[in-house]
Amino acid sequence: MLIYMLATAMTVAMLIATAFGLHQEAGRVRAKANIKRFEGFGIRKPYRHF
Repeated sequence: MLIYMLATAMTVAMLIATAFGLHQEAGRVRAKANIKRFEGFGIRKPYRHF
């Protein structure tokens, strides 16, 4: 019984960690997209390609 409880606790902890990591990664991607979108309103720099 103890093994099942430990396995359940570890599974829940890993699911929470995965959700937290995905949330952080989505925030990073969103921030990068916002920066990329607003760069179009300034001086064009032809050497920056991304």
